[in-house]
Amino acid sequence: MITMKLAGFNFTKISVEKKTSKLEGLKIGTSINIESIEKVKANINAKDSFLNIKWIYNIEYTPNIANLSFGGNLIISLEKEEANTILKNWEDKKVDPEFNTILINIIMKKANIKALQFEDEFNLPTHFKMPSVKVGKKE
Repeated sequence: MITMKLAGFNFTKISVEKKTSKLEGLKIGTSINIESIEKVKANINAKDSFLNIKWIYNIEYTPNIANLSFGGNLIISLEKEEANTILKNWEDKKVDPEFNTILINIIMKKANIKALQFEDEFNLPTHFKMPSVKVGKKE
């Protein structure tokens, strides 16, 4: 089990483009890509290592309706041995599935909040089903 702490998160790119208001045949697709993983030089805690992960998160409204694109960095702290294993795997552009899942969940948690804001401002449907309340029958 990978144990890590989120040490930093920031956006480096936010792009929103709405090409049409017509939503016929609307399909929404999302993708998250890890662009790079690099060691961060830090003298904060000798037993831990810090990694900077650059990522891109795209939300595509097809056919040719709109797109949202986010990019950024997240910095994590983890044990040196785990960090070295992650960096070694990254040399072959491989990411451990458990580590990848953790990264994607962090990115989605942060970026989806921004995406919802822009979807509202640009009058686009949300890219995931929002909770809603329905009238139920009284028993």
